[in-house]
Amino acid sequence: MRSITARMFMTLDGVVQGLGRPDEDTRGGFPHGGWGPRYNDDVMGRELAKGMAAPGDLLFGRRTWQDFLAVWGRASDGNPFSAHMNAATKYVVSRTLDDVADWPNSTLLRGDATETVAGLKARPGNDLSINGSAALVRSLHAAGLIDHYTLLIHPLTLGSGTRLFEGPAPLTEYELTGSVTTPKGVIIAHYTRR
Repeated sequence: MRSITARMFMTLDGVVQGLGRPDEDTRGGFPHGGWGPRYNDDVMGRELAKGMAAPGDLLFGRRTWQDFLAVWGRASDGNPFSAHMNAATKYVVSRTLDDVADWPNSTLLRGDATETVAGLKARPGNDLSINGSAALVRSLHAAGLIDHYTLLIHPLTLGSGTRLFEGPAPLTEYELTGSVTTPKGVIIAHYTRR
């Protein structure tokens, strides 16, 4: 059985919306887009690269897949993250997309997210990782399908925006399996479900 790791960039108050740039996700009138890049540094880059060292497939919700396609799918900049994203098998969970052929190595998973991902997880293959896709992570967490979290907790609060867990989340215990603090104050915490 495959494992699923959710990698989430978040603020101290749990906001996961609009990390990368001002126009990334303005839903709900979110005015704080682009809060994350000023905290990037070499330590964070090395830690994220460790996640790319082992073979693995990517799992996306529709919105995040479309955003990553626009940013990473067209990149030919020699960046190892671009090369990793473009080469990886990408599974896209969506009820509305008709096709995912715009980004090579993408496979559409139609229907209910928890059912389709549970079926994918049960099949042999590489482990799966989710970058972003908060709504997908919440639904998979509620179904007990998330095995590991890597949380990149940034030293700021925003006061508004989509949070990793909005409303009640089921009781689930995790063990801290490692952590690193970057020079810019980001805590990178790795958790495994008990």
